[in-house]
Amino acid sequence: MKASTLRTFQVVHTWTGLLAGFALFIAFYAGALTVFHDDIATWQTPPWRAAPSAKVSTQALIDRLVARHPQARADFGIVLPRTPGQAPYAFWFDNGQTHFATADELGHPGDEGNRNDLADFVYALHDSLGFPTIGLYFMGIVSVLYGLALVSGVILHLPQLMKDLFAMRVGKNLKRLWQDAHNAIGVLSLPFHIVFALTGAVFCLFTVTMLALNTAAFDGKLFDAFADATRTEPVREAAGVAAPMLGYDALIARAADIARSHGATDFEADYLHFTHYGDRNGVAMVRGLSDRALDIYGYIALDAASGHELMHSVGQTRSGNSIVYSAMYALHFGNFGGRAVQWLYFLLGLAGAFLFYSGNLLWIESRRKRRHADQPLKTRVMARATVGVCIGSCLAISGAFAATMIADGLGIEAAGPQRIACYGLFFAACVYACLRPIARATAELLVATGILTVVVAVVDLLRNGSAWTQLWTSQTVAVLGIDLAGIGLGSVFLLFARAARIRAMHGEENSVWAVRRAADARQPSR
Repeated sequence: MKASTLRTFQVVHTWTGLLAGFALFIAFYAGALTVFHDDIATWQTPPWRAAPSAKVSTQALIDRLVARHPQARADFGIVLPRTPGQAPYAFWFDNGQTHFATADELGHPGDEGNRNDLADFVYALHDSLGFPTIGLYFMGIVSVLYGLALVSGVILHLPQLMKDLFAMRVGKNLKRLWQDAHNAIGVLSLPFHIVFALTGAVFCLFTVTMLALNTAAFDGKLFDAFADATRTEPVREAAGVAAPMLGYDALIARAADIARSHGATDFEADYLHFTHYGDRNGVAMVRGLSDRALDIYGYIALDAASGHELMHSVGQTRSGNSIVYSAMYALHFGNFGGRAVQWLYFLLGLAGAFLFYSGNLLWIESRRKRRHADQPLKTRVMARATVGVCIGSCLAISGAFAATMIADGLGIEAAGPQRIACYGLFFAACVYACLRPIARATAELLVATGILTVVVAVVDLLRNGSAWTQLWTSQTVAVLGIDLAGIGLGSVFLLFARAARIRAMHGEENSVWAVRRAADARQPSR
């Protein structure tokens, strides 16, 4: 390949990586934690600290909803908890607005479901940086840039790929060491990164793509065709004749029997949707999960009065659309295959975050002036941004865990403290990285992140002390696992802080990471 072509790919790889790298670091770090979404939810509300509404049965929630809000009978959904400590909640539509409420909140419903759920907040950081709609579209663009960085990186390093793939040349040449680590992680996890980039772009830009295709190629008929192709329940008109509805337990049992008859190995209901509830033509759609299958979601539509099967997409009878969408979702989040796949995706998420962090370090090292004490402004700005955004986002997420624990202890809603702690610590870390010498800011922010992460885990272990002496359940193991993972992750941050301090004190002086030149780092380069 011509040298000019290689230089073009080098420019594409460098700038797509830099432009998307900061957002992707946050997405991958939060995504690694999101793999254990249900375990984090259990950590926040274990069975021994369950909310009062968690003790209300799902059938009682349905009865209270239709009694207090009769208009909801036309169309409402019930989101079932995946953990015993959480409560089911309902959502329904009224005057163009969507309302959400648990059994205890029906008198004052909100506009967001599970707004206090830490696991959902961490997922939102992964999905859209915590900014609905705008953040989602932004991450879609970032995923496209991510794909370009992957393609250009493979083409760029392909000639020497096999020779240097497993080389890890530790020595004084830090740039070569970071390059080896960056290449090895990038290449070995390349299939997963391709999946993440492709599915991330599809999920985030799906609506935009549909709008464009609807206008350009489908003469305004795409949305109707899409709705018909992805429909999971039939459209029925209300008969206007009242009829008793099957109870919740009977509907779930009936749906599970039908799912097994169509080849599903398991079918754990996680969502119900009702239309015309209380009417002879009422419909109940049950969505279920099969954690051991790649196409994890299945759908059974039933006559809500008789339990007669109306429609299904489950097991061996899934439609092509259902299989493709479910497979994409499962491949992106790793919620198939049990614990082994979860831990694999967790490590891949952390490795992905390291990939973008090391890419920034490579950019900085490649522009370092080795014979000058003063470093160029662009490398100092990139170093401060890398420290503030990357380490600051880790500190911020640990702060959200701490705020959730404190809010729970005070008996107040966790949504506000979560967001204040997370965004407050993030912006504080960015400001800190801009004001402090770069080398000191790096070590100090890593120490703060490590200590906060460990302290949260240790305090949670202590406050759950009575649970460790009781009969252990899967929820007990989940809470203990999150705490032990927190101690481990915090210890890694502290080890990184120690390495950063050693590099600052004993590394080359002519570097933005050298503490002895940190006082001069703000002086303009000559």
